[in-house]
Amino acid sequence: MNCTRIGLSYYSTASASTSTSHFNQRILHLKNASGATKLNDALQLFDEMLQRQPPPSIIKFTQLISVFVNEKQYSTALVLFKQLRFMGIPTDLYTMTISINCHCRLHQVTYGFALLATIFKQGHPPSLATYTTLIHGFVLADRVFEAVELFKKLLRDKLCEPNQVMYGTVINGLCIVGHTSKALELLNFMEAGSCKPCVHHYSTVIDSLCKDRMVDNALELFTKMTEKGTEAAKMLIDMEEVGVSPSVVTFNILVNSFCKQGSVKEAELAVQAMVRRGLHPNIITYNALIDGYCLRGEIEEAENVIDRMMEQDIVPDIVTYNSLINGYCKKKRIDEARHLFQEIQDKGLIPGVITYNTMLQGLFESGNPAAARELFNKMQAKCLTPDICTYRILLHGMCKNSQCSDALAVFRSLESNELMEDVRLYTILIDGYSKYGKHDLAMDLFDELHVKGLKPNVRTYTVMISVLCQQGLFGKAKDLLRKMEENGCLPDSVTYNVIVQEFLKQKAFQEAEILLEEMISRGFSTDSTTFEMLLNQILSTGQDSPMQTIIQKLTNIK
Repeated sequence: MNCTRIGLSYYSTASASTSTSHFNQRILHLKNASGATKLNDALQLFDEMLQRQPPPSIIKFTQLISVFVNEKQYSTALVLFKQLRFMGIPTDLYTMTISINCHCRLHQVTYGFALLATIFKQGHPPSLATYTTLIHGFVLADRVFEAVELFKKLLRDKLCEPNQVMYGTVINGLCIVGHTSKALELLNFMEAGSCKPCVHHYSTVIDSLCKDRMVDNALELFTKMTEKGTEAAKMLIDMEEVGVSPSVVTFNILVNSFCKQGSVKEAELAVQAMVRRGLHPNIITYNALIDGYCLRGEIEEAENVIDRMMEQDIVPDIVTYNSLINGYCKKKRIDEARHLFQEIQDKGLIPGVITYNTMLQGLFESGNPAAARELFNKMQAKCLTPDICTYRILLHGMCKNSQCSDALAVFRSLESNELMEDVRLYTILIDGYSKYGKHDLAMDLFDELHVKGLKPNVRTYTVMISVLCQQGLFGKAKDLLRKMEENGCLPDSVTYNVIVQEFLKQKAFQEAEILLEEMISRGFSTDSTTFEMLLNQILSTGQDSPMQTIIQKLTNIK
């Protein structure tokens, strides 16, 4: 509701005999009231208080104006504060801080700092709440860097001792803009100081780590929190003893972390702990469980979770269906995935890019390339812009189904520089052409990377090493293995297995032995194919084979 200031003359003059206790009762009534007339009643009371001689204290006026602030009528509150100054009623630090808060809520941080200057001029030292309000204002205005700088100045100049609220404001701001590592540093700083973090601070950072897909770090922080024996840990370990409960958000973070790690049983135990503490799992909780079961291929369990949701009158959303479609696709139950894809549209839900990506991958992997390409065309017809993952799925699916030329044509038609310079798209095409014997085209695409100044990744180099070996260019393959290291890209276990297998196929046992020794020294092991080839070589040449020692070393690694 938007409130317009009504002239003082509109209301009758309040009786001089109106008592302070009467004002107190009416202010308290307004704070607890609801309905369309609440704010107009508050305006009327404000006028009555102004007409009284002498007027009530600034404390009473501030309590009344807080009614407007609590209703998020910040502009109206500022007009009323201005009216007080016009009438010569002196304001105090608390009043000024509320005014600053109103400006900050309206993204007017500059006006907030102007009031801070007024506070200094009036001889009032700003309170901790004043500074916290300004920091929060910067965060609301998406000026987190300035919020952090102000916070640093407060610490550096010892202008105030930050409390949990101020720390929480800065941590939240850092997480909002993606500086989770800085938020984690500040959390560690709190742990070392006198103002210890509470469960809210941990929840904020853990949630941000999960959103950044740093689930291991999130779990590590949660474990660290519990090991430290801090108040936050006690809240999570023994709620009855501490007497307070973590929020649903905190438990959702824990449930999601367990599910991402594949520990769905532990996630279910966390949900049970939620319920025991009187907390109700919400759509986010259930979606995490469904995704966890689907990632493990336990579709029936995921369907059971949906039944539990429905029993709680929680309606599945697009995230729910995305996870379930992904689960069906992973289990090769493509008909059920397609049926569900249509069902969500019948229910009025709109499939997003993630939904289409999941279906595309499922269709390609189930051997339905024509249906996948038709779905891609429908996606574009609905003006849904494919993302980089869409094109990776599309090109990989086409190459895998002997449609490399079409895949290259799609790649050449891309207009986005980001897509045209994606190394993974190049790698998909190089790998596709190499598997169908078109090595010259694969090498041309690899050379194109260098022309564009793009750096191949370990997968790209591994594919090219395989291409060179297949052409009998073993010297060049070894040169490329060395060159990738010079370019700052270290070979991995897959790289070594690929080149060793190619040398073993050509019976170049001495070269293979050198590479295997190098591989072992770097802590890598052979895959099942390489190991089997080594065993076959020993069986064919007898126990005097130099590979006997290699096998023993590999067995020790395993």
